[in-house]
Amino acid sequence: MSITSPHFKFNLSISQNPHQPFLLTSHIKSSSSSTIFKSSRTRRFQTPHPSYSINPKLRPVVTRVSNSSGSGGPFDDATSQKVSDFEASRSGDSYVGLFIRMLGLDNDPLDREQAVDALWKYSLGGKKCIDEIMKFRGSVFLTINLLKSESSVACEAAAGLLRQISSVNIYRDLVAESGAIEEITSLLTRPSLTFEVKEQSLCVLSNLSVEERFRLQIANSDLLLLLIKLLDDDEMKVKEAAGSVLANLALSDSNHKTMVEAGVIPPLAKFLRTDTEASKVIRKEAQSALLELAKDDYYKILLIEEGLVVVPLVGAAAYKSFKPSLHSWPSLPDGSELNVKQTSKGPSRFGASELLVGLHVEDDKNTKLEEAKKNAIVGRTQQQFLARIGAIELEDGSNNNQTGNRKFTILPWVDGVARLVLILELEDESAIAKAAEAIADASVSEHMRTSFKEAGAVKNLVRLLDYDSEPVRLGVVRALERLSVSNDVCQKIQAEGVLKPLIRSLKNSDASESSTHMILNILGRILDPSKEMKSKFFDAPVNGSKKGWNEAGTSNSNLTFSSQTIQEGDVSDSTFLTRLIEILKASPPVLQTKAASILEFLTAFESCREKIISLDMESALDSVFRHKFFNGKEDTESETDFQEIELQTLEIEEAGLAVSATSRLLTRLLDSEHFRKTINASRLTNALRNVLTSRIPLQNKDWVAACLVKLNSLSGPTELGSENPINTEVILYETIPRLIEQIKDSYSLEERETAVLELNRIISEGVVDSTRAVAAQGGIFPLVKLIEEGNDRVVEAGLAILYNLSMDVENHPAIVAAGAVPTLRRIVLSERPQWVRALHLLRTLPT
Repeated sequence: MSITSPHFKFNLSISQNPHQPFLLTSHIKSSSSSTIFKSSRTRRFQTPHPSYSINPKLRPVVTRVSNSSGSGGPFDDATSQKVSDFEASRSGDSYVGLFIRMLGLDNDPLDREQAVDALWKYSLGGKKCIDEIMKFRGSVFLTINLLKSESSVACEAAAGLLRQISSVNIYRDLVAESGAIEEITSLLTRPSLTFEVKEQSLCVLSNLSVEERFRLQIANSDLLLLLIKLLDDDEMKVKEAAGSVLANLALSDSNHKTMVEAGVIPPLAKFLRTDTEASKVIRKEAQSALLELAKDDYYKILLIEEGLVVVPLVGAAAYKSFKPSLHSWPSLPDGSELNVKQTSKGPSRFGASELLVGLHVEDDKNTKLEEAKKNAIVGRTQQQFLARIGAIELEDGSNNNQTGNRKFTILPWVDGVARLVLILELEDESAIAKAAEAIADASVSEHMRTSFKEAGAVKNLVRLLDYDSEPVRLGVVRALERLSVSNDVCQKIQAEGVLKPLIRSLKNSDASESSTHMILNILGRILDPSKEMKSKFFDAPVNGSKKGWNEAGTSNSNLTFSSQTIQEGDVSDSTFLTRLIEILKASPPVLQTKAASILEFLTAFESCREKIISLDMESALDSVFRHKFFNGKEDTESETDFQEIELQTLEIEEAGLAVSATSRLLTRLLDSEHFRKTINASRLTNALRNVLTSRIPLQNKDWVAACLVKLNSLSGPTELGSENPINTEVILYETIPRLIEQIKDSYSLEERETAVLELNRIISEGVVDSTRAVAAQGGIFPLVKLIEEGNDRVVEAGLAILYNLSMDVENHPAIVAAGAVPTLRRIVLSERPQWVRALHLLRTLPT
């Protein structure tokens, strides 16, 4: 059959059967092939940029046509004009086979370019047109092959056609399996590429990445780095398309690690910050991707480090209960008064005083606000304004039908902090609980903790501690626990009167272990005896500075961590003290550590100390000191796997912290004569001796040793016999290991020299097994090294220690292996003052 048209003259017979296979090479004869589609060569079709439609179950699929289940999308005037060539005299379907044959590999490149361009325009007609193209086998393969073309027009048209085909679900597998991903990867690596080609290619990837298996393929290839790089492209359309692909990739949890390690968070986060210009499309794509990544707590921290905060969406209806104070003189968000001159005696008619407070501050030269306070004012003003007009969550897209199922949004930290504090003031229990949890999650740095303090979070959280709802109380306690890590914020929490509600919560014996742990953490930071000690000693200038603790130290507040700031009546409740002792008796070591520290602080109050002594304190102390690791039954020879060894090591460290804090408490209680008369000193001494010889870390043995020495001095010499083994055990298990550690690890040569001299004094006094303890702690190697570097006093002391160690033949191999022989020979040959002792030592060693 001969086919003719007003534009072409072909002498070609083609089958009417559209399913008939055809060769990749076609023999199309034209009287003037150079004039084929002449108009198309001189005037390229310009198509509008596609819109981004969103599948309610998946990420947005970049497409200009329908999905697999629908009919073709509506034509606009421009699109209708572009396909008019197919509909002018007869159905365009009759030409599809011809144009596909023109894609053959042996055709003129320009003809192939015009053919794919025509097919692209035809595919804009919708799914019916795409189905007509897909009736011809090889159409996808020939189109993908054109991605290798050096012509930007051909590449754009080929990518555009693939984009339309891949937008239909049933053809997506064929496009990917034909090598589209690999060819697009190669295409995007070209140094010079028009933004149209980039956009169309990325839209193909966006369509393919709807499928799980293709997401994994894209994420684990070189494409991921290319996508991240394209987020910095000059064209916004390219950024949007790249963001769409990344948002799809983030839907697979298995891709998260790969994406984060490739560095996807910083470039996406910048689109959500207020200092970056970006379209709504790229903001939504970046937000969708980051929300998926933020499901992991660690990745959420990385997000916060980029200046963003994950905020729960509680629904616009929840904000109806918000009632701002429209007729009050403005104050700072944290509740403190704002030092601004009041120009109007009456209240603002429209409540504008709160909104314009920033202008008042800027105009007042005598008022200097810190940056954190200014940001808090700006954030509160913006969020309260949105709440007043009922648009608080509209800008987050939470009312959009396609995103209505979202539970979180991402905001810049200034707005996010203010939003969370605003939610705390609502009446919705669920919203308050979510906000409190979000504050806890975001309080990962000093900057964020300070920001929440300045925004007024502390005041609201303390107020909510007595809330009826259990989830609210748990969320509030968790938030306060995370905020109290900061010294300044902890002082603010104390100033807001947190002690009473916390003590009421702790007295509830039905509280969960996690809640008890968090409450003890907060109380432990407020009632911290070490901070009280700092407040006594560091009010004076520090390190020669003219500033004291509150000025030069970590705290900028006028509050101090002293027992003077605590009302004795707030902490002397008998039920509260009984609860602390119960925790000390029968709780995990972590809780015992906190309880012991708080009890130590409370012993500074006479009434508290007497109540503690009368509450069977000895039984609580004994339960801590007789932990399973201190009773001599720990199995060090049993065969255990690596995981069990790690777990046991962690338990030993936690037990060491508990016994150290309890030893400090006991040392403080021993100052009371009443307490000394009520305890069994011998029993406590035996328990502490077992602790001293156990495997707990060395740094936890210092207070154990101090407590033992104090108990020994109070017991008298007759009770323990004339040999007094207490001092010997303290020397062997605490003093010598500490000195060896100082010789090994100290960076100060002076400290190492002091340790060697002290060690020599101990050994020269003939302490039993002292040399064996030095060898067991690995002290031979650092001693030899220090002899090489030290002065005459150090060399003399070190040689004396080595000589005593050499009296035990078992130590000879270690002394020789440490390199002592060459060092001793140099001392002898140089006739240093210690050469005689060095010579004696050489004669002792097997050289």
